[in-house]
Amino acid sequence: MKLSALGLYGLLAACVSVAACSQTTGLSRLQYAPGIYVAPDRAGRWPSPAAGGDGSYPLASLLDVEGTLYGTTYAGGTGGCRGGCGTVFSVTLDGKEQVLHSFPSGSDGVHPSAALVDLDGTLYGTTRNSDEPRHGGTVFSITTGGTEQLLYLFGHKTNGGKPAASLIDAGGTLYGTTRYGGAQLEGTVFSITTDGTWKELHDFGVGTDGAYPEAPLTDVKGTFYGTTGYGGAYHGGTVFTIAPDGTEQVLHSFGNGTDGKNPSAALIDVGGTLYGTTENGGAYSGSGGCCNGTVFSITPNGTEKVLHSFGGKNGDGFNPLASLLEVKGTLYGTTYYGGTVSRCSGDCGTVFSITPDGTEKVLHSFGTDGQNPTAGLIDVGGTLYGTTARGGEHGSGTVFTITTSGTEKVLYSFHRE
Repeated sequence: MKLSALGLYGLLAACVSVAACSQTTGLSRLQYAPGIYVAPDRAGRWPSPAAGGDGSYPLASLLDVEGTLYGTTYAGGTGGCRGGCGTVFSVTLDGKEQVLHSFPSGSDGVHPSAALVDLDGTLYGTTRNSDEPRHGGTVFSITTGGTEQLLYLFGHKTNGGKPAASLIDAGGTLYGTTRYGGAQLEGTVFSITTDGTWKELHDFGVGTDGAYPEAPLTDVKGTFYGTTGYGGAYHGGTVFTIAPDGTEQVLHSFGNGTDGKNPSAALIDVGGTLYGTTENGGAYSGSGGCCNGTVFSITPNGTEKVLHSFGGKNGDGFNPLASLLEVKGTLYGTTYYGGTVSRCSGDCGTVFSITPDGTEKVLHSFGTDGQNPTAGLIDVGGTLYGTTARGGEHGSGTVFTITTSGTEKVLYSFHRE
């Protein structure tokens, strides 16, 4: 299935109820605006356009650089897009936020949704679009002082388009994925040097190969591992490996029985075993294979196991979109929906922990302190930091801290105005 690129406020009625998921559109309820997870609530209410000068809707994980956190917001800022074109920001550990760059509506990129990566003191990132008509996206660099530079402009077709994932550094070269474009228009893997020299390594979409990758790659001893949200033998996405020379192999196809479906997050390597999440599927999934999701493990040779299916107990989270984080042998993650807060009807999302043997625990349910985290957590000195895409004091998302025992605090709330 070839999908068109849709805007943040498009396709309002495509999949507002759990029962409707994947029945007619083939999309999960979070992907009818593909890869852009500022979604409506279960009643179909979209967030209002936000044009806060400090940014709105942080979708990506934070980056710690010597005790200062750096991140991106999908909207807001002073650019000319409807609701703002997005920002790069910094925030101190005591909550002082500063906008480093507001993306204009020109070709240096708009709507960043991925985390930044630090390479020798310069930060590198991607934007999903390259201008307000939402063309193919960009790779950019930015200093911690806010000097931004366009490195590469995607064209959507021949060279890939809509990079949803953050870049990774492997030996001084950056590697990434695009959700669209390439020979089959179903996504690519690429490399790019810090001077902007770009190379396509793989085109997705041939046979039972994966399609539409949204997640960053994971480097394990010089071999990259990744996920695709769709494609594979059962059309529910894949885990794949790819060498730096572009040799790709599918390790696992999702969507068979109560296996997970539609992974949108990166894998993490813990002691030689990879761990990840699927947005949908699992033992408690609804009709059509959505919408609760799983945590799974997979060996480098492709032996996959579901560790936890979300939705099997009251107050559990569901729809995990983000990568896991390992801290002292325990994995931590977020879910976009679920939880116990009544004001959200259980839809504000959670922070959870899970052991490698599958013992899962909800640590925090979001409510007035933020809603709908799309990003993974980071560990800074034993305290975890993350973002929520919506909610908070002004409705446009938050930066928060949480201890491994579940004590949560909002550091910063993004503004609408």
